[in-house]
Amino acid sequence: MENSNQTSTDFILLGLFPSSRIGLLLFILTVLIFLMALLGKLSMILLIPLDTHLHTPMYILLSQLSLMDLNYISTIVPKMASNFLFGNKSISFIGCGLQSFIFLTLAGAEGLLLASMAYDCYVAIFFPLHYPIHMSKRVCAAMIIGCWIMGSINSCAHIEYVLHIPYCHSRVINHFFCDAPAMLTLACVDTWVYEYTDFVSTTLFLVVPFIGIACSYGHVLLVVYRMHSAEGRKKAYSTCSTHLTVVTFYYAPFVYTYLCPRSLRSPTEDELLAVFYTILTPLLNPIIYSLRNKEVMGAIRRVVQRISSVTK
Repeated sequence: MENSNQTSTDFILLGLFPSSRIGLLLFILTVLIFLMALLGKLSMILLIPLDTHLHTPMYILLSQLSLMDLNYISTIVPKMASNFLFGNKSISFIGCGLQSFIFLTLAGAEGLLLASMAYDCYVAIFFPLHYPIHMSKRVCAAMIIGCWIMGSINSCAHIEYVLHIPYCHSRVINHFFCDAPAMLTLACVDTWVYEYTDFVSTTLFLVVPFIGIACSYGHVLLVVYRMHSAEGRKKAYSTCSTHLTVVTFYYAPFVYTYLCPRSLRSPTEDELLAVFYTILTPLLNPIIYSLRNKEVMGAIRRVVQRISSVTK
């Protein structure tokens, strides 16, 4: 009877925006960020296949990052915006589980993909002669497929537990999407099994990749420090610092939310931290990895010229 009630009762998402003028302004800002991120992601997904100069492992990985971010932000923001506009904050049990599954799959896959991109950068700088071997199309494809598969497996492990535990009478999730830690605050049983699984998966999918990325960029910065060209050092420092900033925006809030004990966190903190990896990072990724890249800007000009010559 409890299980039947569980699957037939909707959850309630309290949302991110207060019912006030400030909430409306924050909503408009979030929608603008969403549209900008959407435009940036779609542009990269379409641009890379159209320009042969970008048919390299680095840009193939970048196109996958854009695809993940596109799905990432589209899983969260439209539902959140709909709830705010129409005042209907409910989400079905199955819908909540599906949203959580997609979110966790993309989160795990993107964490591994960012590490793959750092590895690609490391190999290109330290082993340029062996780059075609270490980063062949087959290796690149294996990395991408591996990221998606591992992300899905990790998500299944989380959702299998989340969807099969008994929830108490309160179905109010103090969050703006169905985040597993926020859902488990409503559980009627001890969730130590999930907390252990959460610790293992967060370590494997977030902590270890972040350490790998930090080591990779650390080696790069060490080489840059020994460069004789002051202009080259300045450019490399700028690139590495911006990349590390975006990566930190993604990994650090995740690690804090999923590893820090629940007693030391507040729902408000979880929501604010979630804004970084669900809304801000998908916006920053195309700016940092694409629009500041001369090859990408050159590809945009070539594609625009090609389209304009066809339409004339």
